[in-house]
Amino acid sequence: MKVKGICLGCKVNTYELEFIINKFKEKNYEIVQDNESADIYVINTCSVTNMSDVKSRKVINRVIRENPQACIVVMGCMIEANRDYQNDGISIIIGNKDKNKVVFLVEEYLKNHQKIKKLYQDFDSEFEDMFIENMPGRTRAFVKIQDGCENFCSYCIIPYTRGKCRSKDKAKVIDEVTSLINNGYKEIVLTGIHTGHYGEDGETSFPDLLKELVELKGLDRLRISSIEITELNDDFLDVLKNNDVIVSHLHIPLQAGSDKILSLMNRKYDKNYYAKKIEKIRIIRPDISITTDIIVGFPDESEEDFLETMSFARQIGFSKIHVFPYSRRSGTKADLMPNQIDESIKKERVKRLMALSDELEKKYLEKFIGQKMEVLIEKSLDNYSVGHTGNYLKVEVNKPLERNSIVKVIITKKIDNYLEGEVLNGN
Repeated sequence: MKVKGICLGCKVNTYELEFIINKFKEKNYEIVQDNESADIYVINTCSVTNMSDVKSRKVINRVIRENPQACIVVMGCMIEANRDYQNDGISIIIGNKDKNKVVFLVEEYLKNHQKIKKLYQDFDSEFEDMFIENMPGRTRAFVKIQDGCENFCSYCIIPYTRGKCRSKDKAKVIDEVTSLINNGYKEIVLTGIHTGHYGEDGETSFPDLLKELVELKGLDRLRISSIEITELNDDFLDVLKNNDVIVSHLHIPLQAGSDKILSLMNRKYDKNYYAKKIEKIRIIRPDISITTDIIVGFPDESEEDFLETMSFARQIGFSKIHVFPYSRRSGTKADLMPNQIDESIKKERVKRLMALSDELEKKYLEKFIGQKMEVLIEKSLDNYSVGHTGNYLKVEVNKPLERNSIVKVIITKKIDNYLEGEVLNGN
């Protein structure tokens, strides 16, 4: 039988769906891609905003409409946020528990043809183990080390859909990363809902995990998908200082550059705290790429608040800003706040902040013209190759090279949002 996976949302969802697809492969199901139809669909949903819910429902409805006879599995955050959700075309509904049992549930359904719905009150009681040895089509592999969030930012539903923080056993993380290295992956990306909280529910910590991972033979690059500024403690900075295996790129969400808005968001820091941490990081890694997320148009954000955010973003000197207009999310405190911002104002502020992001990205890219850098090749064509540096700069190289190889290049110029480089002798 043919199986197709559809992923909406974050890297954690990507990892979970990859695990499920691999389990189907192990049982000799045929995995299909793109426009090919399937007998079984597995949809991992997202619920980070109301629009994410809408998109998830649209995808579900389209799959049902186009494949009315298929076994359709719907799971994830949209289900946890909407536990009364019903759709007659769905065969199996689960939330964020039992994702590692999807193949078993599908085979139960195919045998009995009775719809299955499994939702739990204690779905976040323990970390649900998954293990991946291969991620076909990717040159960097994800490893999910953590789940859940207890920050309760006023705009966010995720603590309610993912539950409390819980961590994967450290020995299992090391085994999984080792297996991926042995299967040829040179770069590993650690991911979670709140990655930097790894270990806080046990007897270890995120820096302790990093210290062991960087010693693994054959691991060229270790990347962190995202980390909060409050998680960059002295132990973490010490690991960063002493281990070049950890790449020179950190994605550190800011969300707002106004202390008033940060307080309304229930973030756990102010501008001064954020700036001082960034200063410490840049003492350790002067050329590090620091990217971020910023929400514009949060309730009660005045023009002055927005200009303060623009000024602070320029002060920090991000290499790229991921800009999001505030999206009301039912079930959150921010949805009930007064002084909601008009959509036209949000749109205009998004445009201005994205223009600043382009300016900062250009400035950062130009710093590396004339420098020697290492590029992980991700795509090789007839007369050129494309890959990324450790600090996540996209580089186009002037000849075909072996995919998944790391080559040394000299950067010759910047074109739009990427760099061009020439391969140095010896590659």
